[in-house]
Parts: sequence; structure tokens; C-alpha cells
Amino acid sequence: MKFGIGQSVPRKEDPRMITGGGQFTDDINLEGQLHLRVMRSPYAHGLINAIDTTAAHEMPGVIAIYTADDIRDLGPMPCRAVVADADGNPAYIPERLVLASDKVAYVGQPIAAVIATTAQAAQDAVEMIGLELDDLPANVDPAVALAPDTPVIHDRDSNLCVHYENGDAAAVDAAFAACVHRVEVDLVNNRVAPSPLEPRSVLAVYADGQYVIYNPSQGPVAQQGVLANAILRVKPDQVRVISLDTGGGFGIRGEVQPEVALCAFAAKALGRPVKYRGDRSEMFLTDSHGRDNLTRVTGGFDAAGDLRALRVETTANLGAYCSAVGPFVPTVAGGRIVGTVYKIPHVHHSVRTVFTNTQPVAAYRGAGRPEACYVMERLFEEAAIELQVDSIALRKQNFIQPEDMPYTLPSGVELFSGEFAQTLDLGLRAADYAGFPARAATSQRAGKLRGIGVGFYVESSGGGPEEEAAISLNPDGSVDVVVGTHSHGQGHRTTYSQILSEQLGIEFDKINIIQGDTREVKFGGGTGGSRSSQMGGVAVRGACIAVLDSARSIAAEMLQTPTSAVSYAQGRFTSAQNNSEVSLAQVAQAARQPQFGSQGLRYTYRYNRGTGYTFPNGAHIAEVEVDPDTGVVDVVRYSAVDDCGRVINPLLAAGQVHGGVMMGVGQTLYENVVYATDGQLLTGSLMDYAMPRASHVCDVEVAFNEVLDPNNELGVKGIGEGGACGAPPAVVNAALDALRDLGVTNLDMPLTSESVWRAIRTAREA
Repeated sequence: MKFGIGQSVPRKEDPRMITGGGQFTDDINLEGQLHLRVMRSPYAHGLINAIDTTAAHEMPGVIAIYTADDIRDLGPMPCRAVVADADGNPAYIPERLVLASDKVAYVGQPIAAVIATTAQAAQDAVEMIGLELDDLPANVDPAVALAPDTPVIHDRDSNLCVHYENGDAAAVDAAFAACVHRVEVDLVNNRVAPSPLEPRSVLAVYADGQYVIYNPSQGPVAQQGVLANAILRVKPDQVRVISLDTGGGFGIRGEVQPEVALCAFAAKALGRPVKYRGDRSEMFLTDSHGRDNLTRVTGGFDAAGDLRALRVETTANLGAYCSAVGPFVPTVAGGRIVGTVYKIPHVHHSVRTVFTNTQPVAAYRGAGRPEACYVMERLFEEAAIELQVDSIALRKQNFIQPEDMPYTLPSGVELFSGEFAQTLDLGLRAADYAGFPARAATSQRAGKLRGIGVGFYVESSGGGPEEEAAISLNPDGSVDVVVGTHSHGQGHRTTYSQILSEQLGIEFDKINIIQGDTREVKFGGGTGGSRSSQMGGVAVRGACIAVLDSARSIAAEMLQTPTSAVSYAQGRFTSAQNNSEVSLAQVAQAARQPQFGSQGLRYTYRYNRGTGYTFPNGAHIAEVEVDPDTGVVDVVRYSAVDDCGRVINPLLAAGQVHGGVMMGVGQTLYENVVYATDGQLLTGSLMDYAMPRASHVCDVEVAFNEVLDPNNELGVKGIGEGGACGAPPAVVNAALDALRDLGVTNLDMPLTSESVWRAIRTAREA
């Protein structure tokens, strides 16, 4: 079938987008709309004594000013994470108000909201608000967050949110005692800023008892639920969320932000639409950050090189409050794949989640899984050095084998498919691993040090276990499909159309994908956790099969033949008994007639995958050149072989790999959120926060090893986050390989030219 599954179909979304037809939230303007700006805390920690809005009220264009006392009807920002310690005690979740009331806990925390006739007038008034505050000592370092002399942020005796543990600590200790080799590595997973191209934006309207909220998101149904149930405290059908084109997700668009609640509150109170759009520096200050973990990993190997025991001890920085999923990411989400693709009899996983006076941390592409993969790949490289064996052979020796599956991971989750050694071999061939020494010699003659590194990853994908799709067959032969996922660059309109085009045998361009509006989308888990193909795609396929069954029954009556004698192909029903046929469009027309119920052909299919996950995996291999005089690290060759199950669209899948790799390389070499010791953000703009450019990475060679997932009808696993999992260990391992002969044994991300230069200098002096 032309434009069916497995074909590299260009995105049908692109012509509209590249010709200026995209419609983002900030493009929507309504008559009489007002504008909101927010006064944010200039202090990282302090007690609020007074907020003086007198002068601000007198500024031109000001309509209203709200502080915490004015919005008591709004509920706090919710944390949905359910995490407990080893004794079953739940995580401590401090109340996070939309506007700070008695104290502030990080720079940028919202304190007051100004509504005015223009955004500039509102901002001018914000700058006239007076704040009296008793400054308190701040802590921005998670390494000392639990120290006795560190200031405690919330009203309790510790900065601990929860100490999560999984596995048998005593069994690991006993196994360590019997191991010949004990390898220990200390690692930093640096804090990053998501930086979607589209800043936060919202437009809220209130009329006739209903809120209409335009807001970019990764899933409007989830936003509707949070706003209605937790913050606005109304029935869900009183909140309509419309997510138009969304300029980047990366996890941050899964959060409901304070400005959404403030705009909705003001729209109801003032009876006029209220709009907010942040600027770039404001987003650095207030968008939830990602990563920020400190980890010590210890592996115990026997004389044969088998990994017998593993301990992973992490301190995870949550920031000042718990975001919607903050405590969940480094514990349960990352914990699902602790140990990744390796067979390990004894594992102990310990995560202390802590509060600091920094912006809250949330899900960021991969959400815990890149961190877990980084830990294992760094451990195996170090272990190979200490055991004096080849790191590729050591990996293969310890891989979970196909005959071991289904294999129960240390988290208790079952792994059902994967050909890890085969995927690694494909990656090595794609990278011309055997030809590396010759390339290293060429680099050396040019005064550069060349290294090669492997990052093998696995990640658990799927998100929420249910997804829904509704298909309507129209009399003109077109098809409308309502989906609960939400595309923000992934190309769902294309991939879902490919699934339907193959299943229905109709023209690709006759398929219309509907998303992003809770008036149309009644159920859906949104897009995140690489779930769209395996959840949304399977739901679309299921709805298609169901609606075809209904159509076949009508076609049988039209053809005057038993249903069992009706065949379907290429948009036509045929009967072998009487050599007659009828088109899908004709059946859709008939379904609207009284004799067939007048309801048309529509079917809603709810897919439930059960309790498991899919496990995309892959081998990423990077080569870098290091300038020993400047410390500059250049990625000069990069190969990726990913097993994402069945590849629906190779072109789009490769694009997802490219994007993930770029984000992974960005974290590895350039990106780093830095706070001063007093809690002031030092990386508050693109002048201070280094985002990778196209020139910073070579062409990424992408290939796929399609090992189908046995637990869904499409055999898909997901691809959106693999690059972010594979790139950091591949690039860091490559840099360490390049510098090993100089005596450099450890590098922490990001590998900036300064940090690498200092590591080289220190090694030479030693």
C-alpha cells in the first residue's frame, strides 16, 4: 500500500508549518483581552513580611493585582507522584501555592500577578510592587542538602522528600564480599533547562460557567483534569483545554504552570479574556528543569567477569518543591530499568530525593532512564579497565540473552524482547569500529586525540496504560480520527495516517487526524514516555478494525450476502457469492439512513496494554577529537542502531533519533544550569546557557534493528527518547578513551573546554 507502514513518507504537517500556517497559542487574540505579568521572587529563600501594591495600582492600564490572599479559592499546584520509602512511609509533598503566601523558596517563584490592558503596562506595574522580606540562608547544593548545618527549606526537620529503596541491601553486601573485583564510580548527571522553542503561553476565557483555556501541552485531557480537579475545583466538563501547535514538549509541557491558573482566575473575576506569554529569560528562570543527580555506582564482578552485584546510590535534587512528577522520575521511573540490559543477581537501588532553593525539577526527555543508562555504561567502561578486558566483550558476556526472556528486571518489571548482542554488533559495523585505530592515528598526526565510546541503552516506555481513538467514516470517503495523544513535532498526523491507510486501503490524504481539544478528545494520556506509536497507534488500529466490522455488516445487507462472504480490500467490499461490490464511502452514506440506525459509522476504541511496558534499546557509538591544548571536544562521528520494534516511518523515526542525540550531546558537552551560592540563577539566557548548534555535531548515521514487541499488534516499542539515553555515555566514554593515555580517568558532564583542559592539566602535573 502506498504510504503504508514501513515507508519513509514526508510529514503531511510540514507544508502548513513551513509556509507560515502554523497556529500557536500566542497567535490567538480575542477582542477585549487583557494581559497578565507576574512578579517573581528576587530571593532564593525568605519570609514575606509585606507586599505593597499601592503604586502599582496607580499605573496606567492596570485593571487588577492579585496576591495569595486574593486567590484563596485556587487549589495548590499538585504533585501526582506516589512514592514511598522502604517502610511504606509516603514522600513528603510540601504545599506549593500558585502565588507565594508566607515565604519564598527559590528565585523566580510567583508572588503577585498584574492584569493590565497591555503586556507592557502589566510589566511596568510589576516593577512598582514593593516587597518586604526577611532573607534566609539558601542551599543550592544537593550534595549537602541533608547535612546537619544546611538550612531546612520547609517546616520539618530535614530537606529529605523520600528515601526510596529497592532490592536487598544485605544480599548485595554479601555478594560484594565474594566478588574478586569491586568497581566504584562517582557520577554527575547535570541539571539542564528544557528550552522549548515556544515560550509558555496561555489565553483564558470564562463565560456561561465554562473556562476555555488555550495552552500548549503534551496532552490537553491531562491538563483539563489537573485544572478542574486540583486547582479550579470545578467539574471537568467546565474546563475546555485547547492545545494548538506546540513548539516543543520535552516533559515541560506535561506540567500545568501557575500562569494558566492565574489567567483562568482573572478571566472569571474580570469577565474578559486574559493572556500571558513569557519571554526567554523568564523561561530559564521558571520552567521546570531536568536531571540533577549525584550517583555512586558500585559493581561487584567475579573472576570470570560476570557482574554479580550492583549498588546504585543517588541523591536527586527536586528543587524547592515537588513538580507534578518530581519524586517519581529518579525513583520509580528510572528505577524500572536499573541494571539496564545486564543480568545481575543482586541489586540494591537507593535514591534520596532532596529539596534545595532552586527551580523545581520535572520530567525531561527520558525522565530517569537516561540517568540509569549513563550509570551502567560508565560502570562497564571502568570495569573493563580494572579487569583489563575488552569493554565490548564484557558487555556481551553480561547481556540478558534472548533465551532469558521474559526476564524479570530488578524492579520486578518483565522484559520481553531484545537482541542486544545483535544490535551492538550492527552498531559496531555501522561505526566501522575495526577501522578506528587508523582514524585515531590520522587525528594524532593533526595534533588531536581521538577516542571512541559505546552507549548501550534500554528504556521503559508507554506511560499510562490506556489510550483511546475514535474513527468516523464520512460519506465523501474521508476518515476522521480523534486521538488522545498530542503531537508536538513527532508527526502523528503522518504515522497514524500510514497505519490507517494500510488497514483501510484508502488514500493517505483522505485521513484527518483530530487532536488537542477536550471538546473533541474525551480521553487520552497525551504524548510522553515514547508512548504514541505503541499506545495511540495501537488504539487507532483497534478502532479501525472495529469500525470495519460494523461497516462489513452494513455492506453485507447492501450486497444481499452473508457477512461471512464479504471481503474488504482497497476501500471496497466485495461478495464472492454474487460478484457484487460496494465502496466504503457508499457504506458510510448508507449508515446514516434510518434502516441502518442513522448514526453513521463511528467507533471508539479504548486500548489497555496491561501492567507492562515496552523496552526500546540500542547501541550508540561516538567518536570524538579532543584538542589537548584547549580542551575542546568535537563529536566527529556518530552511529546509532536502535531497536524500537516495528518502524512505522523510517524517515520520522530517524528524525526522532537525531533530536534525542542532539539533546544528549547538548547535556554532555554544553548545557548546565548554574546557581550562585545565594540561589541566583547564573545561566538565565542563551548568552549564558550553551545550547548545541547544528555545527556542533557531525551527521548522525541512523539504522534500525526491528525486533518486534510481542505484546502489541503493531510490534512497536517507541523511539522518542533513545537518543537522549545513548548519547551521554557514548560521548563521555569516547572522551575518556581519547584522554586515557594522558592519565585522565574521570570527567563529569558537561565536558566544557575549560573542564577538559583542567583535567588534562591536572593529569599532566600528576
